[in-house]
Amino acid sequence: MDVLTGVPHAGRIPTGQCPLEGTVPAEPAPVSIDVTLPREGIALVTVEGDLDVETAPELRHHLSGQVRAGRRHLLIDLAAVPFMDSSGINAILKALEETRLAGGSIRLVSPAPAVRRVLDLTGVNLAIASSDSVDDALALVTEDATPR
Repeated sequence: MDVLTGVPHAGRIPTGQCPLEGTVPAEPAPVSIDVTLPREGIALVTVEGDLDVETAPELRHHLSGQVRAGRRHLLIDLAAVPFMDSSGINAILKALEETRLAGGSIRLVSPAPAVRRVLDLTGVNLAIASSDSVDDALALVTEDATPR
């Protein structure tokens, strides 16, 4: 009850009656990031787990490290990423900026449906192409690198 108005507080659960009272919040789900080198100058970065404010910095670190190591083209496999928030998008867009400065590119591989929707809604899909498979992405990178 509000002391000033006398109106009961809507939605409040009295102390001792909350089913979650005294519980410890769950730790954030870890993200797994694996890097392989399918061809010279190309890194395949496979991500498993949610990309959010807790895990996106790790992805950002891996992507930046690959560009610094001379891998101008990054393939980011998002098939096993069920959720991505703006932190994940930001990590990918920062890497896009780095690869472009190095004369390279980024391709997303098999984004999960929920992640694809986020990419579509935010317009990221207009800046970064997606491929259905690693082989398709590799073919596009090779095609982009071919002198014309």
